[in-house]
Amino acid sequence: MKIRSSALGKIMTNPRKKTELLSATCKTYIKELVKEDLFGYKSTIDSKYLTKGIDMEDTSIDLYNEVHGTLYLKNTERLSNEFITGECDINAEDKIIDIKSSWSLETFPASPEDVNNKDYEWQLRAYMWLYNKPKAELAYCMVSTPDYLLKDWDNLGIHKVDSHDPFLRVTTISFERDTEKEELIAQRVKDCREFYNEYKDSILNKQLILD
Repeated sequence: MKIRSSALGKIMTNPRKKTELLSATCKTYIKELVKEDLFGYKSTIDSKYLTKGIDMEDTSIDLYNEVHGTLYLKNTERLSNEFITGECDINAEDKIIDIKSSWSLETFPASPEDVNNKDYEWQLRAYMWLYNKPKAELAYCMVSTPDYLLKDWDNLGIHKVDSHDPFLRVTTISFERDTEKEELIAQRVKDCREFYNEYKDSILNKQLILD
């Protein structure tokens, strides 16, 4: 079992009790993985926020390039090691870049100090490990929301943003690689594997008893 980089924030949450290895959030996620593997399905998340992020990714990369004077293209190479797997958005020469397309001006972090998401930090640390980069950058981009995602009552003023200065619509924060945190990831994945097997066995043993 390998953990997707985008899911690392779920397993890296600390348990409330020091005597426990895994948090409730982590255990819930691992249980979902066990069920998916046993029953052969994949959980899907369908939301307007996620759809915008996927559909407007290239547009956000274009905005990033315009602001930073770069010519980056979307990365399509997925990498894995013994513990994790992931596919970063941009694989630059000296860093990886992860692009987040904000839903609206209300949710867009206008300043780096407004960014506070530990989940994404772990995701980027996984990418630095996988792609062997010394730095990672998280870039929030505010591009116009497509009409097909909006309702009649939505405030267009916070969704149609092309008239605003491109510089104001990109906010970035950076992370330096930390091998000690990579060791924490590796150990947490090992602990997750033990719990995965224990939970899977509890399901299979239940089935054997019923038979």
